Amino acid sequence: MCPANFAIQTSPKMISSSSSSSSWHSIYDVFPSFSGEDVRRTFLSHVHEEFERKGIFTFKDNGIARSRSIGPELERAIRESRIAIVVLSRNYASSSWCLNELLQIMEQRRSAGQTVMTVFHQLDPSDVRKQIGEFGKAFKKTCVGKSSEDKQRWKNALTEVSNIAGEHSEKWDSEADMIKKIATDVSKLLNSTLSRDFEDIIGIESHMQKMISLLGLESNEVRFVGIWGPAGIGKTTIARALFNRLSTSFGLTYFMPNVKGTYKRTMLDEYGSKLYLQQHLLSGIFDQKDLRIHHLGVAPERLRRHKVFLVLDDVDRRGQLEALAKNPQWFGSGSRIIVTTENKQLLRAHWINHVYQVPFPSNSEALQIFSQHAFGQSFPPSEFYNIAVQVTQLAGDLPLGLSVLGSSLRGRSLDEWSHALHRLRSSLDGDIEEVLRVGFDCLSDKDKSIFLHIACLFNNRPIDFIFDMLANSGLDVKFGLNVLAERSLIQIHEDGSITMNKLLQQMGEEIVYRQSRDDPGKRQFLLDATDIYDVLTNETHAESVLGILLDVQSVAYISGKAFERIPNAQFICIDDDEYRGDLYVTEALSYLPSKLRLLEWTDCPLESLPPTFCPEFLVRIDLPRSNLVRLWDGVQPLGNLKYMNLRRSSKLRGVPDLSRATNLKTLVLAFCRSLTTLPSSLWGLCKLELLDVRGCPRLSEIPANANPNSLRILDTLVPIELSLCPVNKKF
Repeated sequence: MCPANFAIQTSPKMISSSSSSSSWHSIYDVFPSFSGEDVRRTFLSHVHEEFERKGIFTFKDNGIARSRSIGPELERAIRESRIAIVVLSRNYASSSWCLNELLQIMEQRRSAGQTVMTVFHQLDPSDVRKQIGEFGKAFKKTCVGKSSEDKQRWKNALTEVSNIAGEHSEKWDSEADMIKKIATDVSKLLNSTLSRDFEDIIGIESHMQKMISLLGLESNEVRFVGIWGPAGIGKTTIARALFNRLSTSFGLTYFMPNVKGTYKRTMLDEYGSKLYLQQHLLSGIFDQKDLRIHHLGVAPERLRRHKVFLVLDDVDRRGQLEALAKNPQWFGSGSRIIVTTENKQLLRAHWINHVYQVPFPSNSEALQIFSQHAFGQSFPPSEFYNIAVQVTQLAGDLPLGLSVLGSSLRGRSLDEWSHALHRLRSSLDGDIEEVLRVGFDCLSDKDKSIFLHIACLFNNRPIDFIFDMLANSGLDVKFGLNVLAERSLIQIHEDGSITMNKLLQQMGEEIVYRQSRDDPGKRQFLLDATDIYDVLTNETHAESVLGILLDVQSVAYISGKAFERIPNAQFICIDDDEYRGDLYVTEALSYLPSKLRLLEWTDCPLESLPPTFCPEFLVRIDLPRSNLVRLWDGVQPLGNLKYMNLRRSSKLRGVPDLSRATNLKTLVLAFCRSLTTLPSSLWGLCKLELLDVRGCPRLSEIPANANPNSLRILDTLVPIELSLCPVNKKF
């Protein structure tokens, strides 16, 4: 007769470093588990002979004393064997030794991915599965006097091993032929060595453990699992590593790369594109190059009876999932479908609830990843250490950026590294940008605008801050931030802060720069000091400029009319640190843009804001360590103002009338040593939450009844300065 192929089942490698190394660097090829009285002198002796003839190194337990529990020598032998062959015979369950040995084998299968083969020797698999017949009688005798926990563990192991399809001796006309078949299957398996392609990837073991938990491979349900994260974080690498390690446990397997790219290349209508995708999937999964289908019902018809392991990599549209894996009913029991994407909402919309958000590597892991590609080792040589750390920081924490930059610098001299470092500070590597740009290009125009605001001005700011800055902009900020977060372009943290990866930030800055390479006045945002000085000293107006972010690095001068050049600016942020440089205004400042919402100027040299400035749209004014004597005169329209910080403005004598600042929440006047009075209008502001007047020795006594509602007044010098950012909310 022609028997079925010998079945091999491998469980996922749970992937501690020790387990993976024991699987890949095993001492023994095969560990046999058997009942000595049934098969040692007959069947097993012939197996040993055939294995020796084929060069298969088998563990032999000669000389090991047997007891009721297996000893450390056998435990070690099981761990150090590539394959375990369980020979199930009538008296196998009569020995607690065999049953405990089986427990160890099944645990090694679950935890380290050991391959398990089964042979049912003169025994029906259902007798093992149900513990009936002669096998069941032997098992019941062994269970006498044992704890209910031990009995249940043995039952579970017997049920599990009986479900591993194997060779059934009663179906063979010749036992010798069966043994040859077993030896051939073992030899083929040993010849196809386990993949080590991903062994050296930093952090891969941790990713594997978390994914194995989400996959729940012990369950017979059909489960979809998502891998979510930004471009370049390593989603595809994780999926490929899983596929390499787990695919032998499934009947049908296929890794479908670049799904969105395949979808876009079709140039067909939506139905035609779906049909093309499904045809591509079935061709790959059944290894049929000329396969053709004519309707979308073919995939469920072909796949529903099979245990499938499918990876759909880089999916960006719901239609792609509908064509390739519409629902669990398409697949057979125990199937697993992995979907990688940058869009978390896509997973939600497809009811994929098991999602692994790929974390960014730690600083030490980032340096290791970079060093692997730059030096071929996990740590930089001592003479390159400092510059390697700087380049790693520029690459951000995306593994893609770290690997591309590391590879580009490999073998170069220290001088070449220094030149490259200078270039990297101002431009993004083309290979990296090509990957990152895809996520940005698929955004709506409004969401692109929010992305660019964050990249150029608002990275690492609180979410409430961004709401305030972009209120009334028509950008639908709340929805847009959620879109950016779901597409892994920003992270919204539990403390309410928003961060964007350095490479994504650099890409956003590059996009704005390319709005006009030669004329900075035609860009939305100005970030380079030279460009800013050029625009502020130019005679023409730069109506396109919405914001500037100036880090003063040397002594510079602007005229009092400088800001007339950027009449539509809404955000002016100047960090004028006395230890790095100074920005001087050559004459009294005569103009600030009327649409200004944010004015931040550290060490501001002005004695007052321009008398022509109307702060109607101003939301936040932040002028610490300023030269101000006064802000402005008279009563100003301040309905949008929420935050005012004049900390350490030592010349400030008074605060203007704030009666129209009805939304003011925070007023910081700490260490304004010349401040003598506070306006009485302050006590009528019902939304004021924090007033900080610490370190103001000339300030007259605050009225006893000047604490309306929930106002906190900090009026004593304390050793620890409190954070003065408004309370942040999540959404």
